[in-house]
Amino acid sequence: MPKMKTHKGTKKRFRLTATGKAMHRQCGTSHLASRMSQKRKRKLRGTAAVDKSMQTSIHESLGKYGY
Repeated sequence: MPKMKTHKGTKKRFRLTATGKAMHRQCGTSHLASRMSQKRKRKLRGTAAVDKSMQTSIHESLGKYGY
């Protein structure tokens, strides 16, 4: 059996915490943010946890980095 390959797009977009939760960057901040209010831009800073329903598929896509 060949080795499982890591999905490189998933590896670039998500990182795992020590407890196994996947964290992601908030969307909508890369460009065209001048039309947003400052409050909305502030809320989108930093990272957020991925929904529980997506956790298993992200772990599978990460391959050896998933667990």
